[in-house]
Formats: sequence, structure tokens, C-alpha cells
Amino acid sequence: MVNVEDRLSFFPALYRVEVNPELGMWLLYITIIALSVLVYKLGFAKKLPPLKSALIYLFLIAGCTVLSFLAIFLPVTEGLIIAALILILYKIRLRREQAKGTI
Repeated sequence: MVNVEDRLSFFPALYRVEVNPELGMWLLYITIIALSVLVYKLGFAKKLPPLKSALIYLFLIAGCTVLSFLAIFLPVTEGLIIAALILILYKIRLRREQAKGTI
């Protein structure tokens, strides 16, 4: 018999999804939404009218619903963290290069 606890990814194990599935899944879902919004803002967001921006966030949240179910056994949340870190480093280096060019 397969032990589900051994197959959980880091964040579902951290949120104890196997013990309290309702609270654990909500915490996982909120974490994935927050990281997805961060990655979107750092890497892909452009200045858009409010209605278009709201539509994009609506679809982003809908996609996060699917990702939260996949994140139970796959490292989705961890991948979003890595993507956010890479984009943060990119933005820092970009701002440093722009500052050097303007001085």
C-alpha cells in the first residue's frame, strides 16, 4: 500500500493537507495565488486598463485552482518560488544596469 504522506510535495506536507485537507488546501491555494501574482507582476505585467487587468487576474486565479490540485504531489509551489527569485534577481540587475547607464 502506498503511503500518501511520503508522496506529498513540500508545501502540502508543511500545511498538513493529509491531516486537515480543507484548511491545508486553502493555505496551498492562497500561497499559489500569491506566488503566481508575484511572478506575473515581476515578469509579465504591463500597464493595462482596470477591466483588462481584472480579467487577467480572474483567469490567473482560475488557473491557480487547477495548479493547487497538481501541487499536492508535484512541486508547483516550489517552481513558482524559484521563478520569483530568478525574476527578482533579474529586476535587481536591470535596475543596477540602468542606474549605471544614467550616471
